[in-house]
Amino acid sequence: MKLTKMKIITFVMTGSLLFSSCEAIKNTNKTQRGAAGGAAGGAVIGGVIGNNVGDGNNTAIGAIIGGVIGGAAGGYIGNRMDKQAREIENQVPGAEVNRVGEGINITFDENSGVYFAINKHDLNSASQESLGKLLKIFKEYDNTNILIEGHTDNTGRAEYNMQLSEKRANSVASYFTQNGISSSRYSIKWYGEEQPKYDNETVQGRSQNRRVEIAIIANEDLKEEAKKNTN
Repeated sequence: MKLTKMKIITFVMTGSLLFSSCEAIKNTNKTQRGAAGGAAGGAVIGGVIGNNVGDGNNTAIGAIIGGVIGGAAGGYIGNRMDKQAREIENQVPGAEVNRVGEGINITFDENSGVYFAINKHDLNSASQESLGKLLKIFKEYDNTNILIEGHTDNTGRAEYNMQLSEKRANSVASYFTQNGISSSRYSIKWYGEEQPKYDNETVQGRSQNRRVEIAIIANEDLKEEAKKNTN
């Protein structure tokens, strides 16, 4: 499982005033990091992270960090997310899976499982196969909320790219709905070319920026379950 960038973890832990050094952070596992985050600063830290990751904003990670509850309950959630992330990696090999705080960030670009033809937003058969595997895991772990984000590279007009990213995010959301995931579980956002993760000056970077990102976050039922089982 890929680790998120060290500066992300450093921001979270420094903002929470929980670890005194980067070495302490590196020596914790995913579940322990979930338990360490304090709930009081969650929303503030989420905003900081969202505005400071990568070449632009990373709102998917910001949403995850902003929703932490911390403490033993956070560790309980982190353990659940560890298991779910491992299943996603095993079942959806094209997905880039990152465990962040008490949630999971999944990235699909044009080289990894869910992709679109140039200037198109409909899902091809390969994309539907990958999403179908992901759906089974979402149904197994049904006490989570899902954020779906659409992104593009900077080729073409910004206004067009914004519309295209919206259509792509909605294509993924529609597939989920048509295959048994309640629309109440997910939200949709789109950012066009505004949040590049890679260099738009290269062919590979542009390909990687044409992506869909998914954030998986504990819903209120899971948070209550976590609190009851850790009191």
